[in-house]
Amino acid sequence: MSNTKKGLPGLSASIKDKLIQQALERKLRQAGQEHGQRAMPQALTRKSAIPEEFYRFDMHPGYRQLRIMNEGAARMGVRSPFFKLHEGTASAETKIGGKTYVNYASYNYLGMSDDPVVQAAARQAMERYGTSVSASRLVSGERPIHRELERALAEVYEVEDAITFVSGHATNVSTIGYLFGPRDLILHDEFIHNSVLQGTQLSGARRLPFPHNDWAALDAILEDQRHQFERVLIVLEGIYSMDGDFPDLPRFVDIKRRHKAFLMVDEAHSLGVMGKRGYGIREHFGLAGKDVDIWMGTLSKTLAGCGGYIAGETALVEHLKFLAPGFLYSVGMPPSVAAASLAALRRMQELPERVATLQARGKYFLELAQAAGIDTGSSSGLAVVPAIIQSSLKAARLSAALFRQGINVQPILYPAVPEKSARLRFFISCCHTEEQLRSTVNILSREL
Repeated sequence: MSNTKKGLPGLSASIKDKLIQQALERKLRQAGQEHGQRAMPQALTRKSAIPEEFYRFDMHPGYRQLRIMNEGAARMGVRSPFFKLHEGTASAETKIGGKTYVNYASYNYLGMSDDPVVQAAARQAMERYGTSVSASRLVSGERPIHRELERALAEVYEVEDAITFVSGHATNVSTIGYLFGPRDLILHDEFIHNSVLQGTQLSGARRLPFPHNDWAALDAILEDQRHQFERVLIVLEGIYSMDGDFPDLPRFVDIKRRHKAFLMVDEAHSLGVMGKRGYGIREHFGLAGKDVDIWMGTLSKTLAGCGGYIAGETALVEHLKFLAPGFLYSVGMPPSVAAASLAALRRMQELPERVATLQARGKYFLELAQAAGIDTGSSSGLAVVPAIIQSSLKAARLSAALFRQGINVQPILYPAVPEKSARLRFFISCCHTEEQLRSTVNILSREL
């Protein structure tokens, strides 16, 4: 039969793509299995040769897996959608390669990154304090702008104090990694951010995921497990950045109280997005600040800066300031970044209409997409709306097709998500117009 000849001429393009994709997935699985097998190598005798893969980066299993992915994409005719070079502020629009695109790949939810007041605050702080504080805050890096920002964050959450870190990812890693230990239990939503997983690994605590947003499953685990551990931490997100949905927080507050556990909420994507004033999931549900033990968030989304924060009671914050390695041994946040985030927070408070517009635009986009038959999963339409494609190859090609038509949206591919969950992920901002959203959904629907 002619189908056995080179090039598979008797097969349709879609079947060829499917065969290539299946081969790619097999190679990825094999690479992962080889990595697992090599994780515990047999002891080497003094005279035995050291395998090259133990001292060459180009033979590292992770790099080999990356090469397999890239080579597979190249064979399928898919260019990498990553590391696009933006030539200005990335808001509802961005410029790439000299061309303007409608942009859905930015967390600039309230348009604060290019707000003149925010930019002026950053310049003034830099001129006054320099480009860096040049030391850990504990020894010589403390500046008034740091404390102003932390007090403002504590006021938003109606708690006693707050602490800021120079990295959002490191905020979770350092806080969880330091506060909990081998005799503790950390329970988290199955879709929790990587930073929580890394922090848990650092802590040495036992880790148990529970089904997404399933408070009843969490309750059952605690009924069975709570008595075996000292401290127990439950970790949720305000808005899940892959799916755009959120937990029934009051249910989780009740559970943590009954089981004498700590509750931590990561508000990276919900501050500025949820609640009438943008105060996050706490305002959305009308909860008190003390209902959650550890409020965490990032400064790089709504607050137009970089870094993260923890807000809560004085004992928590003071403890982290003096003893958490990720704060103690790290340089203080640049004054310009702290000033930008503080100005963005104050602008959010002065301009609640931006929050209302963002919520309206997100809802509008979600309704248009659902009406067009696009699978948006469990998204609530609050700034994050996925278009689930169920194929990494199709998602990558769809992203490229939209890019050719002036729309910049990133695909989320296997192994970042399961293959059946491959998607395009749309981040909506208050700066998007209804016309941009309508046009995008029309083009997306047509290409699908």
